[in-house]
Amino acid sequence: MFHILVVDDDKNSRLFLTALLEEAGYTVTAAIDGEDALEKMDRSHVDLVVLDIMMPKMDGYEFTRVIRESDANLPILMVSAKQLPADKHKGFAVGTDDYITKPIDDEEMLYRIKALLRRAKIATERRITVGEVVMDYDSFTVSKGDQVQELPQKEFLLLYKLLSYPGKIFTRIQLMDEIWGADSETGWETVTVHIGRLRRRFEGWEEFSIESVRGLGYKAVKKV
Repeated sequence: MFHILVVDDDKNSRLFLTALLEEAGYTVTAAIDGEDALEKMDRSHVDLVVLDIMMPKMDGYEFTRVIRESDANLPILMVSAKQLPADKHKGFAVGTDDYITKPIDDEEMLYRIKALLRRAKIATERRITVGEVVMDYDSFTVSKGDQVQELPQKEFLLLYKLLSYPGKIFTRIQLMDEIWGADSETGWETVTVHIGRLRRRFEGWEEFSIESVRGLGYKAVKKV
């Protein structure tokens, strides 16, 4: 089930969007402004953000700018009463993926969300298959035949990220920011520790490996 973060300082709007999205089958977390949203994202993984623009403390533009510094792929849908082309242009300039104006057409919003999730290459079943190995995002398990391992959240998200982009090199800082959050006080060394745990867990599994790239970071290699 996809997890959507709704960010809006208006209570009625938050309740309406939460009800609409939950009825459509999504898991929803609500935040009252950008700062609150960042705190909630530190505590749980989010697949997509539905975001108002005009909010206290941190508005939608600033929130999007902050997110894009650490996560280029998280889908963001701005929802606003601001209808001028200049407002939309500013939204796209800071990094939003889509922009919809109020009053909201319920069906149109749901179609836009589905399109954003699809373009973000999030598989409907939320699974990665490598030969006989299956990673299941909804259960945080990695299975091979009758072998099933349930991983701690951070280990699973780290492996899922690497196997989603086989061959791509990720720096420790990139992985730290995406999995633990840009504001985490944990040092990047924790990435090395988690990589070591994953290697020990799947030692002898021939379908994939996690390789170090000296001076750069890590990459996953599929071998089937």
